[in-house]
Amino acid sequence: MRLCFLVEEHYRHDGMPNEVVRQLTAWGHEVDVVRPGGSLLRMTEVMGAGTHDAWVLKTVSGGPGLTLLEAAAAAGMTTVNDARSIRGVRDKALAAAIGRTRGLPMPTTYAVARPELLREIPASEYPLVVKPSDGSSGRAVHLVSSPGQLEPLLPELAGEGLLIAQPYVRNSGTDIKVYAVGGELFATERCSPLHPDPAVRERRVPLSAEVAAIAAQVGAVYGLDLYGVDVLLGPEGPMVVDVNDFPSFRQVPDAAARVARAVLDLARAGGTPVPPAHPAPAAPVSAPGPVPPPAPRPRAQALSVSIPAQVSARAGEPL
Repeated sequence: MRLCFLVEEHYRHDGMPNEVVRQLTAWGHEVDVVRPGGSLLRMTEVMGAGTHDAWVLKTVSGGPGLTLLEAAAAAGMTTVNDARSIRGVRDKALAAAIGRTRGLPMPTTYAVARPELLREIPASEYPLVVKPSDGSSGRAVHLVSSPGQLEPLLPELAGEGLLIAQPYVRNSGTDIKVYAVGGELFATERCSPLHPDPAVRERRVPLSAEVAAIAAQVGAVYGLDLYGVDVLLGPEGPMVVDVNDFPSFRQVPDAAARVARAVLDLARAGGTPVPPAHPAPAAPVSAPGPVPPPAPRPRAQALSVSIPAQVSARAGEPL
């Protein structure tokens, strides 16, 4: 198969998706790597290529990669995840509206176009977590304990675009990250970004039936296949506080092979969602066996038009 990975400069040296690209190449598949943030994109030629079985996105929320992926979807190409689903979770204000409407346990969410409008949130809602609606990787996330503490933050928030604010969910200082890949769920416990503690190491943990059901529901609500869910265990039960498309999959056994296989399965199915995710064995696998490589599928027809060289990197070159 031939695949196109859209990889932002921010992830140029990350294990995900570079290890997935290497795994796919080792299995005999062809992978083009496009860096949309550092390339002159000739959109008409890129979309006219039509030689890829699927397009895969690993970019920051505010980067141009999603636009390129949406253009590929509009041209009838398979995307991983579905481009509309990615848009639905990368806009955190939209994700909150969709999630609450579909029954996901999520905090009350306020959205403001100008930081000073945060002053209108009732004092009874504090402490608040304030962050950009298109934020990622913990960018500009603030725990605001009182209306008085909000005032000094307003100038800093002025350049962040649409903001969301949610009442803080009281918790132990750790959160549960659930990864969904290939129809399986893997849970890890990690230090909350709001309570950094170098002594707390991310580790695999058993996945309760309640959290597993919520994580599977997230995939169905947003139409995602490869995703991560941040869950806080608060006084009122588990609460979904963030959803990520194509996360890091840290602590997932054989992560590169599992993700690579999932990408191939989705490409063959034309993006049709996999069956609902279910918990993987709770105990970490000490010496997991390799995931068998799928046989490359012969292309029915060789197409002569390929992605422009100026926006492409061959899979065999350094990433």
